[in-house]
Amino acid sequence: MQKDHGSSAPSTPTSARLRHRRRSNEFNFEMSKTNGNHLLINDHDKYKSMWIRACSSLWMLGGFLLIIYLGHLYILAMVVVIQIFMASELFNLLRRAHEDKRLPGFRILNWHFYFTAMLFVYGRILSHQLVNTVTSDKIFYKLVSKLIKYQMVICYFLYIAGVMWFILTLKKKMYKYQFGQFAWTHMILIVVFTQSAFTVANIFEGIFWFLLPASLIAVNDVAAYFFGFFFGKTPLIKLSPKKTWEGFIGASVVTTISAFVLANVFGHFQWLTCPRKDLSTGWLLCDPGPLFKPEYYPLPGWLSRWVLPWKEVAILPVQWHALCLSLFASSIAPFGGFFASGFKRAFKIKDFGDSIPGHGGFTDRMDCQMVMAVFAYIYHQSFVVPQDYTVEMIINEILRSLTLEEQQILYTKLGQILQERMSDLITIFGGLLYDPHERSTKDSVSGEVDRGFSC
Repeated sequence: MQKDHGSSAPSTPTSARLRHRRRSNEFNFEMSKTNGNHLLINDHDKYKSMWIRACSSLWMLGGFLLIIYLGHLYILAMVVVIQIFMASELFNLLRRAHEDKRLPGFRILNWHFYFTAMLFVYGRILSHQLVNTVTSDKIFYKLVSKLIKYQMVICYFLYIAGVMWFILTLKKKMYKYQFGQFAWTHMILIVVFTQSAFTVANIFEGIFWFLLPASLIAVNDVAAYFFGFFFGKTPLIKLSPKKTWEGFIGASVVTTISAFVLANVFGHFQWLTCPRKDLSTGWLLCDPGPLFKPEYYPLPGWLSRWVLPWKEVAILPVQWHALCLSLFASSIAPFGGFFASGFKRAFKIKDFGDSIPGHGGFTDRMDCQMVMAVFAYIYHQSFVVPQDYTVEMIINEILRSLTLEEQQILYTKLGQILQERMSDLITIFGGLLYDPHERSTKDSVSGEVDRGFSC
């Protein structure tokens, strides 16, 4: 008996499970093909969208400035919260509700790997600050010293426990989905914690090195949006149809000027320029260093006579470094956003989330910031931090690597070495002081003897 291939088969649970359910942040790219040149200048709802984005941006700016005022520890907490939101958005990207119901505890496993990675990364970065914070209390100091000493071992066995947990939860006909989630989780950890590690390092080198790069990315985004909003007519890249050459070039000019001005403004506040050596929240006072001390440049006579009322202008050396950061922020960092746009198109979603009205999710806001944070740290370590070892660098390494008892032993041995060298120096200088006198005495005596013989 021949089967009727023309008849439609009834819907089965399997086919229903495979049918894709449209999510709130999913974007119909087939529809977008009909208006591939849908630029902001031609968007009828652009003013409503701009109003929503502006209100959200003002709320974020106010909260951000408050956290900057509160200090390093609160900025660190903000970074951790943003990381958690980013990880949650990325975890949900490939998650399927039906499969997750058959795998109880699988989400907990993802977060187990996440917090293990957090313990490892932040434990390595903040060990010095943590030790300095609890130095006054011997009990806490010993506890923290032991935790830091065995931190790598603890993190390793936590990770191995997660791997064993994953292996024990493998189910038949679910292998592909489970191993896909396992690989996706590790990729998320690499992406999120790589940039966050550099971000936290920048914070404790001085809030300046966190605030300036982040501000440049924000200025570049806002300037690109407004230049594209009012003047954008030439599409920049197919991955982001609303990005225009006018917005890109206008944002580059504004970002460069803003970098020079903001570096001068931020550089006058010790709260922003001083590095933090512990996890306290007290006020900071330090020598700003040559980068934040003004240098004076004379202006041409015609300029000071007819245009400006000054004969010379004060420029902080760090402003020249800010220009280099602005070039990266305006020309290379936007490619982080282009990469995220291509990633979202691959998964057919408009935004990674909807946590921020008008902006999407936290991952949508952090795409360029991740690229910029890594560059800012590398630039600071390569061109700003002195390459030669200084006394302060050696002392910091001693405090970071040695326990209190080992530091006392080192102090005793250094004292013995210094005493031996001082005694050697006294012997040498004593010889130099007394030998010429003895020679002059001997010469005078021999001279008198010679004169006596000559007489």
